[in-house]
Amino acid sequence: MTQPHELTALDQAAAIRERALSPVELVEHYLDRISTLDRPDDPYAGLGAFFTVTTDQAREQAIDAERAVLAEEDLGPLHGVPTALKDLNLTAGVRTSFGSVTMREFVPDVSDVSVQRLRAAGTISLGKTATPEFGFPCYTEPAFAGPARNPWNTDRLSGGSSGGSATAVAAGLVPIALGSDGGGSIRIPANCCGIFGIKTSRGRISSGPLGGDTTGLSVQGPLARTVRDAAAMLDAMAGMAPGDPHWAPPLGNGETFLSYADRDLGRLRIGRYLESGMPGAEVDSEVERAWSATSVLLEQLGHDVEDLPTPPLTGKVVDDFEIVWSLSGTSLPITDSQVRDLQPLTAYLRDRGMALSAKQAMDSLYALRLFARHWVEQTAAYDVVLAPVCSMPPRPIGWFVQDGPGGPDFERQKRYASYTAVYNLTGQPAVSVPLYWTEGGLPVGSMLVGRPADEATLIALSAQLEEVQPWAHRRPPVW
Repeated sequence: MTQPHELTALDQAAAIRERALSPVELVEHYLDRISTLDRPDDPYAGLGAFFTVTTDQAREQAIDAERAVLAEEDLGPLHGVPTALKDLNLTAGVRTSFGSVTMREFVPDVSDVSVQRLRAAGTISLGKTATPEFGFPCYTEPAFAGPARNPWNTDRLSGGSSGGSATAVAAGLVPIALGSDGGGSIRIPANCCGIFGIKTSRGRISSGPLGGDTTGLSVQGPLARTVRDAAAMLDAMAGMAPGDPHWAPPLGNGETFLSYADRDLGRLRIGRYLESGMPGAEVDSEVERAWSATSVLLEQLGHDVEDLPTPPLTGKVVDDFEIVWSLSGTSLPITDSQVRDLQPLTAYLRDRGMALSAKQAMDSLYALRLFARHWVEQTAAYDVVLAPVCSMPPRPIGWFVQDGPGGPDFERQKRYASYTAVYNLTGQPAVSVPLYWTEGGLPVGSMLVGRPADEATLIALSAQLEEVQPWAHRRPPVW
């Protein structure tokens, strides 16, 4: 007999509409799985997916969802489906820790626009997922809880900073979850956990009401087991809100991102590169095999795949990005007395940012804007760009600090996550597609990058890849 968590999010919603599955039963099923596999009662046991499980609230929302079904109300495509929210997202009345001991008692009185929209779409949040401190690292090992463990091998990491959300989806604790991505934080966990993730275009999903990332790097997006589930989740969240600094143009009238999962776009021109240009980064042989296999599959589907002449990164671009990345550490919502409680990496980045002059910061921001324009121009002839997500398969727990905390940790992250941040600079959409597993059973994703504001093409192409080489039937040992 098929268990509810084996269904896709869209199939769950369809069963709810047909009254073959109750939202109340579905929520209880997932809460039982969380209790068993994630052990929220002990933050150092289990998979480390959740910081907070909102049991009472989820049950109340499930009852409301069932009432709407019985009243034959007009229901959306995700009505009654459980989800989870990254603990960088504000949630009114629910603790939002930002992965930091300095914020563990913080309870906001407002919710992010994305959170409000997911609730309006009828989804039911089961809680807040694990994230590293203020989302800075590309792995999830917070100071006050255990690591977000990779469901394929629990001695490995799930990536970051949306590591908890990716763990939850891959382990069948929720069918879909919310992530955010300022330098790879959706694509890296999706890559590590063998699921599908969309780093959206700048301005596609509102960062309101309080989001004010002055660097323009961070966006929000879905993590899911299937392309169609992710597309439906994107439909629920997409759109600007008054006051947003960036706007991505909406789809045409009547079009949805979900509809593009059934769209044939014909023959695409795809540019590819293997070397990122990051100084010191070496591509693991398994990553190269995954990239090559994806290239072959795209060609077999009738697309033209060509090598790009140069990698995107240079030492100067990396230096400027480090300066801009460290700027985010200067505006943390903490007091001076709390600085000593920061984890070493956060303190290292904050110190770097605080030491910058205004001219240094502005020069680097300007240089990166120029780089972004030039890279978009250089790749404009291609419908899609193909690259790895990370230079290595998922890393063991503790790997990033083996050379030491702070600066050495950051250097390891640069070599590992050398592909993703380019597209936070350009603002282009990008996805991680789970098409390859190593001989040891670890997933290795492939990154597909679209033209500015063109998630639609990425969804259509990813759905085509999923149809000929499906992955949702592949389930980790904890499943």
